[in-house]
Amino acid sequence: MQYRDYQWTAYPNDNPRVTGKPDSTRFNRHEGYEVLYLINALVEEWDFKNANSCLKMEKMIRIKLPSDTIMQVDVKEWLRQNWNH
Repeated sequence: MQYRDYQWTAYPNDNPRVTGKPDSTRFNRHEGYEVLYLINALVEEWDFKNANSCLKMEKMIRIKLPSDTIMQVDVKEWLRQNWNH
């Protein structure tokens, strides 16, 4: 992760917010575990092979993600639509 000011609040394993895939859960771009989880999930789903893709996603989330994009699935879709811009 390239930014050092994340909050790192872990959720218990039995927390219903932890589903194992991007869903309609609210997304907090300042929560390190949430950003890391989403990046890892998308890297696997989209079959990315290099660290530069991870860093690009992190930067897009931090700098360009619209403030009204607040659900994990919406962040995923926004990243997909804006990947080459």
